[in-house]
Parts: sequence; structure tokens; C-alpha cells
Amino acid sequence: MYESSDNVSNSCSRCGNRFAMQRAEKGYTTCLPCGDRQARQERAHWCVAPLNKSNYVLVTDPAVLRQLNPKRTT
Repeated sequence: MYESSDNVSNSCSRCGNRFAMQRAEKGYTTCLPCGDRQARQERAHWCVAPLNKSNYVLVTDPAVLRQLNPKRTT
């Protein structure tokens, strides 16, 4: 289950632990705990903003979020 084959490394690039070969074959370079931690850090910077008479918008840049505010003073 954890054996390498065909030059595919199944060692986590963050912690060095070994993970399932199937995960490495799909292109993942991290184990599940490290991958989850990395995804949570990325999602911490996201914001979903509702637009008036429109749908929700995923905003990843704070400058864009400031521009969407109709009551901004600057």
C-alpha cells in the first residue's frame, strides 16, 4: 500500500511521512493531515460577498472586496 513504484514518491513534502501510493499517483505531494492544514490556510483568505440583485461572488483579493462596497468613502 505504501510502496513506491515508477518514480512516484509517496513521502509528504511537508512532514516527510509516507502516505498511500494511490494518493501519490493522483499527483498529491502531501499526506492527508498536511494537505488539510494547507487547504484550511488557503480558505482562510476567501470571502463570499452577496451582490445587490445578483448572486454571490467568491472574493480572494481584499482590494476587490473594498471596491464592491457601495458605501465606501474613498
